[in-house]
Amino acid sequence: MSPRLLFRGLAGAEAVTWSLLLVGMFLKYVTETTDVAVSVFGMLHGVVFVAYAVATVVVAVDQRWGAGRTLLGLASAVPPLATLPFERYADRRGLLGSAWRLRTAAPVGLERPVSWLVRHPGRGAVTGAAAVAALTGVALLAGPPVG
Repeated sequence: MSPRLLFRGLAGAEAVTWSLLLVGMFLKYVTETTDVAVSVFGMLHGVVFVAYAVATVVVAVDQRWGAGRTLLGLASAVPPLATLPFERYADRRGLLGSAWRLRTAAPVGLERPVSWLVRHPGRGAVTGAAAVAALTGVALLAGPPVG
């Protein structure tokens, strides 16, 4: 999987889960019919949000984004559906490569862990999933969002 496909897929999934969460909030707060959808879609959105954040950092390091662009990519997950225009912005500017640069380039500094992830895709996927699970667990320990 290329950086472009990974980022595009997670940006789309993040927007879909935001939409589902908004539907759940409508059902809970406007129609007052059920709050189950907020629980289910909230958890799903939380996991995808964390996965998007992890992928954004990995792609940013591999594709050599600057700090500002990386922070903008991360921040785009906060407003509903903003990951979609950010993904289009990044793609149009050639920021989402069709290949992982660190598969062949010599890594330096903070690139080393990302290089390991992309050079060992199976183990990298497991490591990424473990990172998402751990970060989601930390978020759950911190407590649910107010509401």
